Amino acid sequence: MKVLTDASGSLTGAYLVNAIKETGALVVASDIDSTCYAKYLADEFIQMPLSNDVKLWNKIEKLLEEYQINIVIPSLDETLIDWALRKSYFAKKNTHVLISNEEVIKTFQDKWQTYQFFKKNGIPSPLTSLKQDYPLIKPRYGRGSVGVFVTTDEVSMEGNISQELIEGTEYTVDVFCNKESYPVYIVPRQRLNVKDGKSTAGVVIKHDRITEYVKKICEATNFIGPINIQCFETKEGEIQFIEINPRIAGGMALGFAATENWIKLLIEHFIYHKEIYPVEVKYGLKMKRYYSEVFSFE
Repeated sequence: MKVLTDASGSLTGAYLVNAIKETGALVVASDIDSTCYAKYLADEFIQMPLSNDVKLWNKIEKLLEEYQINIVIPSLDETLIDWALRKSYFAKKNTHVLISNEEVIKTFQDKWQTYQFFKKNGIPSPLTSLKQDYPLIKPRYGRGSVGVFVTTDEVSMEGNISQELIEGTEYTVDVFCNKESYPVYIVPRQRLNVKDGKSTAGVVIKHDRITEYVKKICEATNFIGPINIQCFETKEGEIQFIEINPRIAGGMALGFAATENWIKLLIEHFIYHKEIYPVEVKYGLKMKRYYSEVFSFE
């Protein structure tokens, strides 16, 4: 079994390489950078073409065939929809792309559509507008903290949304959904330290109200496998949901450690159709991250 990960050069991606290795599968890392560290951790490495390459998907298809890839776990936001569109096509070639469907990806990659989803399904969320009605400005399509700022000065709203500024305790919720979009695992973790939108430390918290809202979110759509949800708890105790990332995420190492290896679950449940029997979540488990090194002559 060969499992491909994309954007493997991310600073938080090494845990995913190790999680795949723990299953006994072969890890095929990939990145546009031919010298990224994951190349030296994985069993094999693919240098990916740039995402704006006009022949991108022809080249990717040839690479999947050449390296005999069985499973793809997409994580790069820029190509999630394209992977979702090609799931059925690649499945016929015995390459299983483990990602939610196109409509789910479209909804949650668009922060305006995400807000509409929250409103429609009774999920509390900060007031949001396509006009500059609120001080927090975010790219409508974006990730992490890139392009996010607070201002009262007039700015162009092209490609942006404005949002009510919420203060309080920030939570990220790691969720694993089965074939029926039932959340087998819901792991709220408090983000203790965030750098460039990525969590570098955290602790797993038992939070029943967040858990109930997450169940409601999963009932209203059709997620597959790992997803990532972000929310705040205000000083007044209100829960406000900010966004949903319908993919595996960099901070999920803590979600894995607090439960079990979710890559193993993906393979066993979605490929071999085995039932999932969840273990008890290790509430109170803490994670801290550090830099490590890989050496080579390349």
